[in-house]
Amino acid sequence: MSDQLKFIVEKLNKDPFKKNLNLITFDSLEPMQLLQVLNDVLAEIDPKHSLDIREEMPDQTVKRMLTVLGILKYKPPGNMGDMSTFRQGLVVGSKPVIHPVLYWLLQKTNELKKRAYLARFLVKMEVPAEFLQDDIVFETYKQYEDLMENFKTLHKECEQLKTSGFSTAEIRRDISAMEEEKDQLMKRVERLKKRVETVQNHQRMLQIASQLRIEKEREDSLAQQKQEQRNQLFSAEQKLQRAQQQLKNMRHAAADAKPEGLMKRVEEEIKFNSYMVSEKLPKELENKRLTLSFMQRVMNEQVIDQSDLSELEAKIQEVNVEINHLIEKRMRNDPVDDKLTLFRQQAAIISRKKETKAEELQEAKEEIANLEREITQKSSQARDTDGSEMLRGDEFKRYVSKLRGKSLVFKKKRQELAELTAEYGVLQRTEQILKQRHDSMQQQLQTIEQKRGISGYSDTQEELERVSALKSEVDEMKGRTLDDMSNMVKKLNSMIEAKKSALAPVIKELRPLRQKCQELTQEYDEKKAQYDSCAAGLESNCSTLEQEVRGLQEECSHAETQYHYINLMKQIAEVQIQRAADEMKAYVSPDSQERRKALRDHYSKNIQEQENLGKKLREKQKSIRESHGPNMKQVKMWKDFEQLMDCKKMCFLKPQNQSSTERIIQEGGEDRLIL
Repeated sequence: MSDQLKFIVEKLNKDPFKKNLNLITFDSLEPMQLLQVLNDVLAEIDPKHSLDIREEMPDQTVKRMLTVLGILKYKPPGNMGDMSTFRQGLVVGSKPVIHPVLYWLLQKTNELKKRAYLARFLVKMEVPAEFLQDDIVFETYKQYEDLMENFKTLHKECEQLKTSGFSTAEIRRDISAMEEEKDQLMKRVERLKKRVETVQNHQRMLQIASQLRIEKEREDSLAQQKQEQRNQLFSAEQKLQRAQQQLKNMRHAAADAKPEGLMKRVEEEIKFNSYMVSEKLPKELENKRLTLSFMQRVMNEQVIDQSDLSELEAKIQEVNVEINHLIEKRMRNDPVDDKLTLFRQQAAIISRKKETKAEELQEAKEEIANLEREITQKSSQARDTDGSEMLRGDEFKRYVSKLRGKSLVFKKKRQELAELTAEYGVLQRTEQILKQRHDSMQQQLQTIEQKRGISGYSDTQEELERVSALKSEVDEMKGRTLDDMSNMVKKLNSMIEAKKSALAPVIKELRPLRQKCQELTQEYDEKKAQYDSCAAGLESNCSTLEQEVRGLQEECSHAETQYHYINLMKQIAEVQIQRAADEMKAYVSPDSQERRKALRDHYSKNIQEQENLGKKLREKQKSIRESHGPNMKQVKMWKDFEQLMDCKKMCFLKPQNQSSTERIIQEGGEDRLIL
């Protein structure tokens, strides 16, 4: 308690209070003085409470302080849980009541200032429900709530801007820099205008430049629209491809599957969908609604600070501890339920497993849908790049087996290539050695030819041999080419005949299948048309029923509001009739006490008093009007008399001042007057 008093005195001695108190003087304050100190602290938080409590009734003072403390969310200490005790202590200026309030207010002054400022705009004005039945009052109250929500958003934005780190000095520097840049640009534009004015037909050129700029902007907008149209076309093509792929998959599944398998799959889907609709989705929807209602309740509440959060957390912990105690007590004291706990636990485990499996199934379906979308995208990209489609099922298996065969061939060829590369290296080295030997032999041959006098003979001989070799190679190539062409033609003819013979039975089998496919397609189209017509009829009936239900609900709500309004008006009329009957009963009662309570006598007495007061005031006004003229003359005479006396005073004082300031000096037989 002493630390609390020290803190209060220390805060009261500082700005803006400057009470110049110490512990002894503060403890010896009278209840009225203590209440005035509390009122000064409240006035610092909210300036509209700046007044002298001696000029206010005690009950009004207490009511005003309790309202302010309620807005500021003050909670009395634990030993003052009774609100009547707290109110009584505030009325009499009790120190155990006021000291904790002062300590709490001085400890959170800045935070409470903000809360008081927000309370001026966020504390809702309570309007009775019967007044809200009026359309004008309801619209006005709705506008009032909208303005309050707008103020909340603006205040949040203002707080975010305050805490965002932007300083006014930086903003001013930016503004000054922008203004300097603007001035420089204006000067540059002026210089360019002066330079352009010297050019012939500059107005025409400026018009053409502006038109060019407009056309460029239009070109950009058209390009943007073109890109948007392309994107829309691409998305439409993707949707079409997905639909086609889905149709293909459905046809493939219908062709490969049996009716029993299809029925089983449909039954499983129906069970899963019924479970989702009847159990899982309602629970999730209820949880979402509870979360939404909780969030709305949190939004509608006032601003919560850290202390409120800590108090709420403490309450939550207490409630959790109490719940745990009750559960333990129930488990100890209820032997009948002990037999059912095992079955309850098993049922809970089974329900949780069911929920988890349903969630896993839903996630698997979503993952399958995502993978199918990715497959369609990849297939469309592959089709756009090389024009080929993605392989599926048996085609992919055949492709994999073919790829494996090719990989084996590739490995063999790679091994052969490695052997050939090694042999090529050996042969290349042999070629280098032989070239060196050939060069040395050529040099020796040239020296021998020079000695014998037949230089150049070996070169001529080699040239003739090379030409003859080339001619023989060309002749051999021609013959080989003709043989290859004849062999190729024979091979192609044989392959064509083999393909025709192999495809003949397949074509025969394909013809009835094509007819069957056309019949099934026609039947599918007829069934689809019947389904679409039936679905459209059901949807139209459902929409009409919904409209009728909506109209009946509106009529019911309107009738309920009319009933409540008439009921309230009836209650008001009954109250007025009861008051009139009580007034009549009191007026005709022989008891004088009852007559005094009658409103008629009270109002007639007040009317008589006001008439007497008006009569006195009229008489006073008449006397003032009669004496106004003589009084004004008398005032004028007094002003003239005052002016005359001032003039006489000045005339009396003037000769005295002149005689005191004038002096005559005689020098050398001459008289001089000095003023």
